[in-house]
Formats: sequence, C-alpha cells, structure tokens
Amino acid sequence: MITRIREVRKAKGLTLEQVAALCQPPTTAQTIGRLETGTRTVSVNWLNRIAMALGVGSSELVALPGQSVVPVAALLGPEGARAPTRSLSFPPPAPADAMIGVQVSASIGDYRSGDEIWCRRIGPDEFTSALNRDMLLPRHAGRFVFGRLIGREGDRLHILPLGSGSRQQVISDPPWGAVAVQLVRQL
Repeated sequence: MITRIREVRKAKGLTLEQVAALCQPPTTAQTIGRLETGTRTVSVNWLNRIAMALGVGSSELVALPGQSVVPVAALLGPEGARAPTRSLSFPPPAPADAMIGVQVSASIGDYRSGDEIWCRRIGPDEFTSALNRDMLLPRHAGRFVFGRLIGREGDRLHILPLGSGSRQQVISDPPWGAVAVQLVRQL
C-alpha cells in the first residue's frame, strides 16, 4: 500500500517525534519513519492511529490509483517563492466521516464572507484537546456558538466569540462539539 503519511505530516508542520508522541498509545519517531518510507508494513490499525494523531481521516493517508493530487510548484516563505528541491504534492480536500461545515455569511474575526470552515465532530471526552482552537457547539432550539475554546471547568466550556468586543460565553454540558480543522477560501 502506498501511503501519504509523510506528505500529510509535513503539510501539518509536524516532525516524526511529534506524530509519534500524538499517537495513542505513543510510539517512536523511528517507527513512524519506517511506516512513512514503507520499510514497515502499514496495517489498518497503524493507519487509524496515525490518522488520529494527524487529525485527518484514514482515507487521506492512502494513495489510490487514479486519485488526483495537486502538484506543488513553489514553496512560499519569508524569503519569497522558490522551487521545491524534490517533487511534492498534496491531496485536494476530502471530507472524512465526522466532518461538518460552517459557511461564513459575513466577515467576522479571521474569517471572510464565503469561507468554508471544515470541522471535525468530537465528543465531550475530547474537548480538552480542542483548547485554544475554534469550534462549533450546539445550543438549545437549533442555535449554535462558534468561537475559540479558551477554558474548561468540569462540564462547562468557556468560549470567546469571534467578534471584537464580544463577551465570553459559558456552555454547560454540550453533547458534542466540532473543531475547525480546515479553511477553504476562494481568492
């Protein structure tokens, strides 16, 4: 099986050591490196563990015949745009099973009108992992709160809404949440 573990890891800006530490249970950087290069067989269990550590769906880590990729023409940094030293590509955005979307109808905070925010649904036991991240939480009567999770006290979540001058909101015992994981923006 040909995987895209390395491409996804590098796109997320993570080192082998960081991915190894994020795996449940943790593993070694050497093991992740062997799985990336194919010197160790990637089982479904390993694929799921690494996908969870990278915050993507397992399907995004598998290269399938005929699957489209976007070739990387340039790397952009403080020194400007330069050609990559080796062939790079990344898969186009693909929805995973637990994904839901937020459509931005009017600019607010860092988001512009027309932005699509892809969020990964999580359960209450995962809320701590979403600290300092933007997330969507359900409220009563079909309403929602979207903002930065800035704290958690027991079953109470402290959310800072995106608008300037907005006051912190406290949400008690939400049944689920959704963490923003990808922004799709037309230029």
